[in-house]
Amino acid sequence: MQPIFKSGYIDIKDATQNNLQHVNLRVPKYQTTVFVGLSGSGKSSLVFDTIAAASRRELNETFPSFTQQYLPKFGQPHVQDIEHLPVAIVIEQQRLGKNARSTLATYTGIYSLLRLLFSRIGKPFIGYSDSFSFNLPQGMCPACQGLGYVDDIDEAKLIDPEKSLNQGAITFVSFGPNTWRWRRYATSGLFDDDKPIRDYTAEEYDLLMHAPQQNLKHPGKGFPRTALYEGVVPRIRRSVIGKKEAEHHREAIAEIVTRKPCPVCHGTRLKPEVLTNHINGHNIAEVSAMDLRHVLTFLRDITEPLATDVVRELSTKIQSLVDIGLGYLTLDRGTSSLSGGEAQRIKIAKYLTSALVDMVYILDEPSVGLHPHDIQLIKQALTKLKEKGNTILVVEHNPAMITFADYVVEMGPQAGQGGGTITFTGTVPELLASETLTGTWLRKAHHWGTERHPNGQLALRHVTQNNLKDVSVDVPLGVMTVISGVAGSGKSSLVTALKSQLHEDYIDLAQTPVGINIRSTPATYLGILDDIRKLFSQANGRVGTSWFSYNGKGACPRCKGKGVTITNMAFMDPVVQTCELCQGKRYSEAALQYAYRDKNIAEVLQLSVKAAADFFQDTPKLAAKLANLDRVGLGYLTLAQPLTTLSGGELQRLKLAVELGKQGTIYLLDEPTAGLHLKDTARLMTLFNDLVAAGNSLIIIEHNLAVISQADWLIDVGPDAGRYGGRIQYSGTPRAAITVADSRTGVALKQWINEN
Repeated sequence: MQPIFKSGYIDIKDATQNNLQHVNLRVPKYQTTVFVGLSGSGKSSLVFDTIAAASRRELNETFPSFTQQYLPKFGQPHVQDIEHLPVAIVIEQQRLGKNARSTLATYTGIYSLLRLLFSRIGKPFIGYSDSFSFNLPQGMCPACQGLGYVDDIDEAKLIDPEKSLNQGAITFVSFGPNTWRWRRYATSGLFDDDKPIRDYTAEEYDLLMHAPQQNLKHPGKGFPRTALYEGVVPRIRRSVIGKKEAEHHREAIAEIVTRKPCPVCHGTRLKPEVLTNHINGHNIAEVSAMDLRHVLTFLRDITEPLATDVVRELSTKIQSLVDIGLGYLTLDRGTSSLSGGEAQRIKIAKYLTSALVDMVYILDEPSVGLHPHDIQLIKQALTKLKEKGNTILVVEHNPAMITFADYVVEMGPQAGQGGGTITFTGTVPELLASETLTGTWLRKAHHWGTERHPNGQLALRHVTQNNLKDVSVDVPLGVMTVISGVAGSGKSSLVTALKSQLHEDYIDLAQTPVGINIRSTPATYLGILDDIRKLFSQANGRVGTSWFSYNGKGACPRCKGKGVTITNMAFMDPVVQTCELCQGKRYSEAALQYAYRDKNIAEVLQLSVKAAADFFQDTPKLAAKLANLDRVGLGYLTLAQPLTTLSGGELQRLKLAVELGKQGTIYLLDEPTAGLHLKDTARLMTLFNDLVAAGNSLIIIEHNLAVISQADWLIDVGPDAGRYGGRIQYSGTPRAAITVADSRTGVALKQWINEN
């Protein structure tokens, strides 16, 4: 269907959000515009923090004030005006929620339709739609409350039988002597607090460990007047496991808990009688366990007229997911186990079936996590969205996505304070002919790396983790190895199996996200702020170091060291303003009177990483840490820049910088080029080669063909995803992979190298 509207622009006037330098821009409507440029050049500031934020804010303001207080808050972007702005739908690379009850089917609304289908034509009739829901009492298995699993608690790991309550017999975290939880037992009047647990009678032990929640008739002295008594095991199950507190005690819980399929429903989540209801020999749990391709086959065989509308609606929703490359997912797949890329594609598929038009869809690097084979499917999906009469804005670095654009906007010329201006607007052919940074890098010839020889190997044998099909492969050490394959093929499962075989220390850069808040900066993350404060203390007659901390004595009294004041406006957005007293410096006037080498503490923290490395060159420990940050391409950041303003690519490199300088270790990386410009990627490759030269092993999950071509060894998992993957399609040098037709990565490499 051709769109009714054929032309028009989103007109942005004088945008100054974050590092934007009074940007004026006309973005064509009903076309696909890709925004390119270095990490930190201002792409996200323009697309997400200005265009998207303005649209969402305007939309929210159409609702009554009462409703607005429950809607997400979007700050007022720093822009003079935006004209002809459609409603924005932002599709970000964010994982879906961690709710154990949420599955692909429930998240997409497919399960509601499936319940309706089984209630209408399933035999024998057992009840209406709610009877098939594992999230409602009518349908959920009573033994596991619809979760499909039960958690067994190992009592032996909760109690030290040689100790008494006073000596700390309850060993689980937060139940130690004199804690508020411990007092419920010690003051209950039920036990001799000095008697070792091994001397308890069977009745006493059962009372301590298993007693249900109850009122005590004669509690001991100090027992809270309105409190209930409860045994240790049910109390931990009720008040720790599954609650928010569980996040803080994850390791302790893992020690005591064994998770296994529910013995009553065998993981189906449903009551036994629900499973007696069948359509063409399948109950609803069996259909939920099918992958999407097989669900479509199941639906095609349904001929009952009563089900025609439901089957059509189900088929439409599922087909859109298959078309975008997610046919390998099962309907009962938990949303918490989906990658950011899978979550983003699920959202795109949802909008493909939407009747709304004249929207602006804004995507953040839809190529991340995707093999070149999958990227073709994303491009087809976005083209469909555009042809319905919508505008597509994409922030991207991947050449395959850039060359797909109708229009390109480049931000630059540098990152951070040196960016924030528009360096190019035009078509892809015009970009390729230009002398801009992106145009120049897109024209560079593709070539193979210099292959190095491994100094050992790690043998993986008969691995069956997740979807891996009895995989055996040798992973070389002392070189750069890339593990590739389409999304969901089994790459991460292979690396997980690899980690279980590593007996020496290794560095897993993909393991944990950076914990950040408004007070986190590159200086705090690198751990150099204490050293800087000591230098100031020594240079000023041993003045206390807390004077140089914006979290301590030196904090500005008005903003308490935040640099901004935040005024809560009830149902309106909080107003964030630069602190009038310290002008954003975070420090009090008293702290700023002290200097080190003619600069006060605020002036030092406003130095860029590169400038700070020169400033502290007489302090080797400090200079070395700053030099590492510059090596990963973050030399433009200031020491005081809040980490909350950094992009995903910048945060990943920040983690890498902290781990540099090690020798003879194994680095495990998961898509380290995510969010990186072609120039940044080349710089990262230089760093990787230096790490290998220093005697380290690099094992990288990656889809970027520029990285794969420079690796020493390639292990390709596939051929497809889920049950259609899990095999080793190729193991060898990247150069030789182009002759292997069964390797999707080999095929993509062959096309890439021939683009020269």
